[in-house]
Amino acid sequence: MSTGFELFTDRNVVAMRVNGELRDLAATTTTTDTVEPVTLDSPDGLSILRHSAAHVTAQAVQSINPEAKLGIGPPITDGFYYDFDVVEPFTPEDLKGIEKAMDRIIRQGQRFVRRVVTEDEARAELADEPYKLELIGLKGHVGHGDGSTDDNEDVEVGGAELTIYENVDGKTGEVYWKDLCRGPHLPNTRMIGNGWALVRNAAAYWRGSEKNKQLQRIYGTAWATKDELREYQERQAEALKRDHRKLGQELDLFSFPDEIGSGLAVFHPKGGVVRAEIENYMRERLIANGYEQVYSPHITKGDLFMTSGHLQWYKEGMFPPMHLDEEKDDEGNITRQGVDYYLKPMNCPFHNLIFDARGRSYRELPLRLAEFGTVYRYEKSGTLSGLTRVRGMTQDDAHIYVTPEQVKGEIASQLEFVLETLRGYGLDDFYLELSTKDADNPKFLGDEKLWADATETLREVATESGLELVDDPGGAAFYGPKISVQARDAIGRTWQLSTVQLDFNQPERFKLQYTAADGTHQQPVMIHRALLGSIERFFAILLEHYAGAFPVWLSPVQVVGIPVAEAYDDYLRDVIGQLKAKGVRAELDDSSDRMAKKIRTQTKNKVPFQLIAGEEDKANGSVSFRFRDGHQENGIPIADAIARITDSIATHAQV
Repeated sequence: MSTGFELFTDRNVVAMRVNGELRDLAATTTTTDTVEPVTLDSPDGLSILRHSAAHVTAQAVQSINPEAKLGIGPPITDGFYYDFDVVEPFTPEDLKGIEKAMDRIIRQGQRFVRRVVTEDEARAELADEPYKLELIGLKGHVGHGDGSTDDNEDVEVGGAELTIYENVDGKTGEVYWKDLCRGPHLPNTRMIGNGWALVRNAAAYWRGSEKNKQLQRIYGTAWATKDELREYQERQAEALKRDHRKLGQELDLFSFPDEIGSGLAVFHPKGGVVRAEIENYMRERLIANGYEQVYSPHITKGDLFMTSGHLQWYKEGMFPPMHLDEEKDDEGNITRQGVDYYLKPMNCPFHNLIFDARGRSYRELPLRLAEFGTVYRYEKSGTLSGLTRVRGMTQDDAHIYVTPEQVKGEIASQLEFVLETLRGYGLDDFYLELSTKDADNPKFLGDEKLWADATETLREVATESGLELVDDPGGAAFYGPKISVQARDAIGRTWQLSTVQLDFNQPERFKLQYTAADGTHQQPVMIHRALLGSIERFFAILLEHYAGAFPVWLSPVQVVGIPVAEAYDDYLRDVIGQLKAKGVRAELDDSSDRMAKKIRTQTKNKVPFQLIAGEEDKANGSVSFRFRDGHQENGIPIADAIARITDSIATHAQV
């Protein structure tokens, strides 16, 4: 038998996989085990690093405030967090003090030591930690009691046994601190190094439920090296500059009035222009690719969503019902039973009814129905985030009905359509994700063979596309597997955009049929296709991708004329008029501000083209182009200037 320390002498190895399972280096292995090293800079290594940093954060907090009660502390994308029950919320000054305490713990090189305990032993040792006591009995079946789960709790109690990790003095064996945890961890705290930092604090409900107490959460980040930390911090600083909530206010694009309610946006005139251009281009693409546009109402009787399965599997994400149509006599007796109506969370059931409104022939298939349909989802208030997570959203939804023989060809066609359209918006760095069912999760409806066939079809199409394909086990919708297009933006962040999903279940639940060539009635296959996801979220993604400096075709104002002096107002007004006649969104800045201030204002507004004119331009029938980056081209003939502007709009150019 050998430990990981004996098997791997490379200091960059921080853990190991034993027969596929992550283990500490202190664990023992046999000659029959399959053992692989886990390095610090690998995805698993970074996750272990971040989880270890979360433990040190909690240890530091309790060293400063022994009364703080521990929640959970999992690794997350690019970092970690830890939740605490404390009397007063953490302040920025508190975080500085916690960082100093963490630095001392890291420098001490305390060992992370794993110890298996019984449930009774765990309860005795953690008797003063009420949140840990709640988790102890859960073990491998973590849940919230309301049917929901939090995968992050798995770091505490996942697996068949309970374990406690102790932070121990490497020389004396003194135990400094301990936590209920599945692990694994780094060999010692010194290996956390100096590539870490605390980022911010926030409030968070215990186990993600608004019914539970609100705790205080500390977020941090950790990387293999200090240089990687700095690179991450630079990316975060750039992301902050691009935050769509900040840009939306600065550029007067949209807002979330308190009078309307959380997660419900209004688009201002300039934002309305951008949104309309996004939608108009989408409509052009739909028409060119054989779609037919439909419309459906915002509310419906609840029975429709019972048929579709949404009320059984998605009810928590829906707004409560409105009980309508009930009638009573003068004595208060019910003479007509009422009906529950729901705001729609999805458009697909309505499209099924449109398909079923009359008999369908195989000659009509593929039938492609598209709608910009506004849907409503009851997102928890703590999850709302600008336009990227809202309660009212407009989906560019489409549902395609095909024969079984048409499935693969249509999926391939839809994927090509999706990628070409996204490129038209200026996004061109993609990979694909294949979301499949979890065999142990009862939420997934339908026959196993149908799922297997659908999944294999999607995998074949995704592979043949030539794009990188990443598996997402358990990530499918309840009615079928899906391919999602993941797009990287200008600063390398990944956004899930388009989805193409196969659905054998809804056609069966709605008893949809078409007449086949042999005269028999057959069930169509349904393809769900969302290209932008939601208009609101896609608006936010583009706003951040371009940092507010949209390409000319999307810009709210495309051209502003700036006269050198008032005497040249009329000259530029005529130029602006010619541009407007060609559909260009052009304005003349004839305010009383000095020219320099006008230039600063329009640059701040991120207008693509500023046309400047003075005496020489007037004499020569020309203008000077000033661009967003500050450079200028002088003496451009008016006809050339107009052609240049209209061409940049037509070609979706960025300037």
